[in-house]
Amino acid sequence: MEFLQILVDGFAISSLYALGAVGFTLIFGVCGVLNLSHGAILVAAAVAAWLFAGSYGFGSWGGAAVGVVVGVVLAFVTNALIVRPIQRSPRIASEEKEIFILTSTLLWGIMIQEAISYFYTSNPKTVPPLIPGVMEIAGVRTPINEVLTAVVSLGVIALLWVLVNGTRRGRALLAAAINPRGLTLLGFELDSIFLLVWGIYGLLAGLAGVLLGAFLGVSSDNVGTLTASAFSIVVLGGLGSVSGSLLAAFVVGYLETCTAYLVSPTIRTVPVLLLVVAVVYTRPQGLLGRR
Repeated sequence: MEFLQILVDGFAISSLYALGAVGFTLIFGVCGVLNLSHGAILVAAAVAAWLFAGSYGFGSWGGAAVGVVVGVVLAFVTNALIVRPIQRSPRIASEEKEIFILTSTLLWGIMIQEAISYFYTSNPKTVPPLIPGVMEIAGVRTPINEVLTAVVSLGVIALLWVLVNGTRRGRALLAAAINPRGLTLLGFELDSIFLLVWGIYGLLAGLAGVLLGAFLGVSSDNVGTLTASAFSIVVLGGLGSVSGSLLAAFVVGYLETCTAYLVSPTIRTVPVLLLVVAVVYTRPQGLLGRR
């Protein structure tokens, strides 16, 4: 029975990790940006969903919609106020812009974290389940909301795959990741492509934050852990590799779940960090990365 519980819970958390990591990977693959405010955006979306669902009477679905919107807005604000000014600054050498962006997004994430803690405390907050109730899967009693989390996460990733591979604009995203100069020669504006990517990222991050808040609950103290988890997944899978991130998300999700059930929940992230260190030493490009 414990094996089945690990199987079910691990699948749900892995699907959720995959949803959050795909957006993180997409931003790096197309825009070359490692957004270290990622965890803060997830938590902000979850807190917004919790606040509007309860305090303002929007209900679980209305609160979830507000949370997703907050994720999109924060993504655009991060790009407009933090990333683009650094990328366009003539005073910063090209080889130094990456570290400036890393540092700035990290500080921006800390600012969001402190704002959440100041206005809403650091106490854990749980978003009301979108669909309450319990169901049985192979004899394992599982909250319906947990099943919904997995279905929505994988469904959104599938829709993203269709967008990227089945539309002209989606194929332009792939081209921007491979040869941005060639894309401009074909008549595409990179700024519009980058805005689209940040919008998709915000949508994925907002949705992942809301689902996380309904599944496990969040607090401002989770910001660093969530950013570290996403970073570990993209490093393990291969920076810029969406398929690698998907594979790594399930490796990380099941490894954390097994550790929590079989050893202790307090050290669930330790085996993941050890695995990432081992992969960096033996295969620096990650599981499916090329560079």
